[in-house]
Amino acid sequence: MTDRRVLLATKNQGKLKEFLRIITELHGESSLELLSADDFPDLGDIEETGATFIENALLKARESCRITGVAAIADDSGICVDALNGMPGIYSARWAGTHGNDKANLELLLAQLNHIPADRRTGSFRCAVALVFPDGRELVEEGVMPGYIIDQPRGNGGFGYDPIFVAEGYELTTAELSPSEKDAISHRGKAFRVLAPKLLEMLNA
Repeated sequence: MTDRRVLLATKNQGKLKEFLRIITELHGESSLELLSADDFPDLGDIEETGATFIENALLKARESCRITGVAAIADDSGICVDALNGMPGIYSARWAGTHGNDKANLELLLAQLNHIPADRRTGSFRCAVALVFPDGRELVEEGVMPGYIIDQPRGNGGFGYDPIFVAEGYELTTAELSPSEKDAISHRGKAFRVLAPKLLEMLNA
């Protein structure tokens, strides 16, 4: 019998719920058993040593699959600002020096864009999602949410750079959107939506 367990290699319950929502939207109730990093106490933090989002996502998925013995999904994402030659990019979560300090990262980015005019404050959120099976099969999908960076934070939702990012075609920041509105347009949501049906196909192969 095919192992229907799939590890989403994160402790972020928001990501887990988002992926479950997408699977359900596309295919209704599935026999897939989605696990998180919390289900594997021996799965510690995996260092992101890659030079791209794809490299980091694959690195995390491969190592998670190797340690747990089940199919693993991992993602890497960040904000890429055109006026900063695509940075912070893969360094988004530790832009100010300390990993995960959202407030410091956001404030540093705003300071770096302080004298950049509005029409040059374009950028995008980018995400790579990797899927690795114990038998060696691998798949990577990417998602992009273009937009621009405003000069003052707005909104209390989301996390990271959401309070200063406005998606293309919108007036609200991604921190002002409801979770479902953000899911529908987000870089991670786009990548998950492409990956989800392929995951189910690969499980049934």
